[in-house]
Amino acid sequence: MKSDSLYISSLEKAAGSLIITMGIMELLKGKLNRVAFFRPVILDTKTVDNDIAFVLEKYDLDVKYEDAYGFSVHEVESLLAENKFSFFIESLLEKYKKLEKEYDFVVVEGLNSSAFSQTVDFDINLAIAQNLGIPYVSILTGKDKSASEILDEITIESDAIKASGCAHIATFVNRLDSKIINKLKHDIISLGVKESPIYFLEELTELDTPTVAEIKRTLNCMQILGEERDLRRVVRQSKIAAMKLDNFLEYIEDGDLIIVPGDRSDIIIGSLASILSENFPNISGLLLTGGLLPHRSIKKLFSGFEQCSLPILSVEEDTYKTAMKVQNVKATITPQSERKIALAMGLFTSNVDISYLENKIVSDNGNGMVTPIMFEFRLFERARANRKRIVLPESGDERILRATEILLRRDVAEIILLGDKKHVLDKASKLGLDISKATFVNPKTSPLMDKYAKLFYELRKHKGLSEDVARQSMEMESYFATMMVHCGDADGMVSGAIHTTQETIRPALQIIKTKPGVSIVSSIFFMCLDTKVLVYGDCAVNQDPNAEQLAEIAMTSAKTAAMFGIEPKVAMLSYSTGDSGKGEEVEKVRTATKIVHERETELLVEGPIQYDAAIDENVAKTKLPDSKVAGKATIFIFPDLNTGNNTYKAVQRSSGAVAIGPVLQGLNKPVNDLSRGCLVPDIVNTVAITAIQAGENDK
Repeated sequence: MKSDSLYISSLEKAAGSLIITMGIMELLKGKLNRVAFFRPVILDTKTVDNDIAFVLEKYDLDVKYEDAYGFSVHEVESLLAENKFSFFIESLLEKYKKLEKEYDFVVVEGLNSSAFSQTVDFDINLAIAQNLGIPYVSILTGKDKSASEILDEITIESDAIKASGCAHIATFVNRLDSKIINKLKHDIISLGVKESPIYFLEELTELDTPTVAEIKRTLNCMQILGEERDLRRVVRQSKIAAMKLDNFLEYIEDGDLIIVPGDRSDIIIGSLASILSENFPNISGLLLTGGLLPHRSIKKLFSGFEQCSLPILSVEEDTYKTAMKVQNVKATITPQSERKIALAMGLFTSNVDISYLENKIVSDNGNGMVTPIMFEFRLFERARANRKRIVLPESGDERILRATEILLRRDVAEIILLGDKKHVLDKASKLGLDISKATFVNPKTSPLMDKYAKLFYELRKHKGLSEDVARQSMEMESYFATMMVHCGDADGMVSGAIHTTQETIRPALQIIKTKPGVSIVSSIFFMCLDTKVLVYGDCAVNQDPNAEQLAEIAMTSAKTAAMFGIEPKVAMLSYSTGDSGKGEEVEKVRTATKIVHERETELLVEGPIQYDAAIDENVAKTKLPDSKVAGKATIFIFPDLNTGNNTYKAVQRSSGAVAIGPVLQGLNKPVNDLSRGCLVPDIVNTVAITAIQAGENDK
């Protein structure tokens, strides 16, 4: 029987409970809409609990903060001292049952046992889970422990949970030295703990390392230079600059936070120069002390850099006090910690049997509701299950590099970047990114160049293409990347961040070509509304398709929608519904609808139909009461580019919908276009979609 709640708990502090909570929350929010989060005990009611604040914001939960916790540590210890354990549990039950009644699932996260004084001489989290009747997930830390010590703790914890009568879902052992994980996996077999799976997660230093943003927040720094995204850089170590510039430059390392008085213009200029040079390490930032700000000429100097991602902060305290405070800054994960979240979720999904957890804890949603978070989760889940090689030709664009890091960390796909490896890695490093796991191909030096140029010549010589022009074409990133896909050296391509749609599609049409029986390349957008995902086509490619082309766009869009789990119900849109309208444009849609009916007899399609009748059941009852599509449409086919493009943007901006696309369809192999105004999440989602399309091509 599947549960509607789960209790996550650790015995020790800094065991990584939030990472496990994040993994569980991503799984749940990918399947369910209404999920609640509850902590029976928090450290202090006077300060905001970090885990509650994080989960409520990150996963967009509609739970009020005051409903997300029960008591403070002090209140619990006072109640226990007065022998009021029953009152404590009854009060928790009242709060918990309220959430259980209102939500599909309740994730409960316990406060680590070490937060309580020695007067609490029992495992309070296990006692709470037992009395609330909630299945249990235990978390142990392996930091600085031997394999035998960890195995002993696993046995003791497993026996305690079994004795309590709680259902034991899984045990997670976090923060492990990679050298002992294989030994633990081997030894655990002979240990005989078979009731529940045990997952081992490696210690990742970055997750326990503060960022510039955390230092800024903790020390209440003023920010002089840099954007918000630059503050996500990890500070591997801090160093006081108390020497001359030439010696200082010999002293710096990657990830350094340089602490220096604000009047040391030489160090400030030297630090800026080191960031711009490929010959020096990439420091994380500058922290100026003593309340001293750079001279106006220095400010003028660095404000004139078009691209300088070095964050510069300032504090009032002197250098020594500042350095001591920096050493004491604790690493946290906030909803804005995109890089850490991606790293943590990559760690979770690559080491945990997601199918097992889903089978154990997630009940069927059952109501057909699909939120943007659900849709994105399913994209990542499918892409990870069949990892494909996706080539990104625009490695010079910062957004592409940021998306690459997230994709690699979340293990969504294997990424191929075009460009000089040293140059691309250096640019990524200056941005504080780690993309070292990507594959790099430099078209200018690649042995594939001759092969591709000759093949392109053979493909296009009947069109009058010369060998010289064929080679010149292959020197263009979009052509080279498209040929990689054609030859099977990559499974798909995503481009368009800095190239036009035509620059992306033209090489695909010349090299990859359309699928058999398809004469036109078209596009769709996945429009992720609050409770459902709709498909809009074609809003990006074809300016004024004729009836035959419009019918083909509809049939292709239906296949694409089905590929992504959306039941095809196609509305052929027009300015009139049914037989009420006349005119050339209406007749085009009517003819296109007839063609679809004739060629795809099982496909549900209605047209001509107005948008309101297609999406609103009340309007549909009046205008087309007998239609199986009206009021229930999932695919909206627009009669021309002007209508489609304006409509998708209007819906996106006015409703807050997430628009994913354009997704190209009709090609033999997947190539997808980006908007030149795309954001990093747009690139991540498009790569995931491309990987899924590539996987479908294998079938």
